[in-house]
Amino acid sequence: MDLEVLSAEFSVCKVKNYSPVSVDDPFIFTGSTPSERSLVCPTSAVPSDVTDGEDGWRAFRVKGNLDFSLVGILAEISRILAGEGIGIFAVSTFDTDYIFTKKENFGKALSALSAEGYNVLSPEI
Repeated sequence: MDLEVLSAEFSVCKVKNYSPVSVDDPFIFTGSTPSERSLVCPTSAVPSDVTDGEDGWRAFRVKGNLDFSLVGILAEISRILAGEGIGIFAVSTFDTDYIFTKKENFGKALSALSAEGYNVLSPEI
């Protein structure tokens, strides 16, 4: 399975509202519940109304479109990284999964996945 490295550094944030966020920009992920509005975006795109957040995330995505009948892809990646003591933050879209790790663990994460047979591709952006 191919994993595509994203070259941007990301932030995970809580925001007051999404109005300052350009959802047409690449790699903007939002989640809204009754108690919070979350945003994952390139650090360069963090809006001014952040109420809490954490910078320093790197990401890769599973290449291609994943059929909903496929089982265990994210679980297997998580298992491998957990075995290395690496925490993740995952976002799933209609097409695929994005896995974020803290930047200080990113190289170790990619090495562990390569050792388990994943093909790690160069950064896309």
